[in-house]
Amino acid sequence: MSARNDFASIHSHGFVRVGAGTPVATVGDVGANAAAILDLAQRADAEGVDLLVLPELCLSSYAIDDLHLQDALLDRVETELGKIVTASAKLKPVLLVGTPIRRSGRLYNTAIAISQGRILGVVPKSYLPNYREYYEKRWFALGYDLVGLTIDLCGQEVPFGPDQIFAANDLRDFVFHIEICEDYWAPLPPSTMGAMAGALILANLSASNIIIGKARERALLSASQSVRAIAAYAYSASGPGESTTDLAWDGQAMIHELGETLAESGRFDTESELIIADVDVGRLRLERMRTGTFNDNAMAVGHPETAFRRVTFDHKPGFADIGLKRPVARFPFVPDDAEKLDLDCYEAFNIQVAGLAKRVEASGAKTMVIGVSGGLDSTHAMVVAAKACDRLGLPRSAILAFTMPGFATGEATKANAWALMKALGATADEIDIRPAARQMLTDMGHPFASGEPTYDITFENVQAGLRTDYLFRLANQRDGFVVGTGDLSELALGWCTYGVGDQMSHYAVNAGVPKTLIQFLIRWSVTSGQFDTATGDLLTAILATEISPELVPADADGAIQSTEAKIGPYELHDFFLHHIARLGLPPSKVAFLAWHAWHDADAGLWPIGFPADKRNGYDMATIHRWLESFLWRFFTTSQFKRSAIPNGPKVSGAGALSPRGDWRAPSDGNAKVWLDELRAALDGVDL
Repeated sequence: MSARNDFASIHSHGFVRVGAGTPVATVGDVGANAAAILDLAQRADAEGVDLLVLPELCLSSYAIDDLHLQDALLDRVETELGKIVTASAKLKPVLLVGTPIRRSGRLYNTAIAISQGRILGVVPKSYLPNYREYYEKRWFALGYDLVGLTIDLCGQEVPFGPDQIFAANDLRDFVFHIEICEDYWAPLPPSTMGAMAGALILANLSASNIIIGKARERALLSASQSVRAIAAYAYSASGPGESTTDLAWDGQAMIHELGETLAESGRFDTESELIIADVDVGRLRLERMRTGTFNDNAMAVGHPETAFRRVTFDHKPGFADIGLKRPVARFPFVPDDAEKLDLDCYEAFNIQVAGLAKRVEASGAKTMVIGVSGGLDSTHAMVVAAKACDRLGLPRSAILAFTMPGFATGEATKANAWALMKALGATADEIDIRPAARQMLTDMGHPFASGEPTYDITFENVQAGLRTDYLFRLANQRDGFVVGTGDLSELALGWCTYGVGDQMSHYAVNAGVPKTLIQFLIRWSVTSGQFDTATGDLLTAILATEISPELVPADADGAIQSTEAKIGPYELHDFFLHHIARLGLPPSKVAFLAWHAWHDADAGLWPIGFPADKRNGYDMATIHRWLESFLWRFFTTSQFKRSAIPNGPKVSGAGALSPRGDWRAPSDGNAKVWLDELRAALDGVDL
């Protein structure tokens, strides 16, 4: 992908490249430690890293006990620190170096932030462990209340204290906070206040010896703090070379964002290690904006922003294309990991079953009425309805299932519909809607009624509307309610017939489930043994069916009406839906991410069970085409349909489109702002 200006640059799309390094330590040899630190800093610079987090006391070594109180060692620390500061003038990354520092007759365990020849600030450790194997209060002074102070260090007068957050003047949202090891084991970690003061990246310089199970505890703390603080959390612990007099070290490094692991190191390595991930600080800022509790909490504790000094610096990031170092899921609604996928499918399936069962119970209905086409959505609704009957102790004959062939209904899908209704034990029937549709078209004077093959939207919607009209009247007649089959993806695109059409039902059981996830839910219902083998084989066959509304007859070559040929690939539209509606990202960034996710079908992870013959790649021209289509459909043509949708359960944390839930928007809005942003960003880009 070649790009004009900075379209391909991570920095222009709101990313900051973060590294966490574990240099080889040499016990008490400050010169050797400084050399190892600079080696990692140079590696990070070559990788385009913006912020490099190093371990606690990595310049002096951590496990040297009373040697920390020797002037010879501390003098050498300051000398080597000066060399690191000088060397940093030619390096891009902001370096966070763990260093013992003397001030006013006391010694502090500190993190020193260094940027391109300048010491930005010195942050002392707030809380010192002094229990079990730890004796830090023997050597160091507490730092939690040292606010508003300065220190003369390496010929510079710089801020000193835990009351600092650091912000780049020239890279939006590159704002970070520093805490040290034990600080994030505290009930109220300093990084919590730092986050509420505006920091989007939280850094932890740690020593942290290893014992059984501690790696899991660190990962839990890092992940949970990134969720609670709506932040990224970068952690680096001491690794190879520290003294093993009574302790051992594993060199664990991690980078988390909103609970997700972006990068993690090996452990117990014998060489220095560097992990790198691109943190989406733009996404984090947007997430805080939409999560009012975050700001309310900041208000409740007295606006921490007023208690922090904001130390600014010129980062000079440049806007070159340096690739993207972070996982980008092709299917944001479907995990790549097999265990997570199984759990997500279990939860999604049971959310739908529980929601439908409750609605049956509350309504007092005796039956559930479903139109069955033999396609994905109605199949899944049938599966959910069958399990809802089981949950309520009702016979599955309470499901009144109707296949309603129209002018383009295929024999294969009709056969699948009948087979499914029988396999699930529903009360099955068929209503041929063609006579009624023909009569309506005749009454309207439509050309089709006179023998002209006119397959316009009226022709299509007469059929779609009649099907829903029949279902509602059947529900009236048979003491039931209509179970909607339309899914989240169709609601996003407006690919549904408004009013008395597939947009309407008494309960929209699939309305919170995107098309990509429905396929996996059906697959999961087979692999998890929800039904017998024959039913499983039938469901698998339905999964292989071309997605089609079957409203327009096949063409002269026998090709049936294809939904995705008309509106675009659902996998791309679901990608766009997540990143625009749920995350609020600008379209240019969505295009950038989509390219990284989809341009190489042979790279990256595919969800377990995704068919090999459907593993497509998409170039930027294709992404651009369908993203413009999505924006126009989502913002301009379909909100009025979503404003009037029936009840249905929210299923995914990635969002839903109910006007009573995640999404509220004007029905008479337009897509101009979003289309303008995308076109401006791609102007001159070689697609």
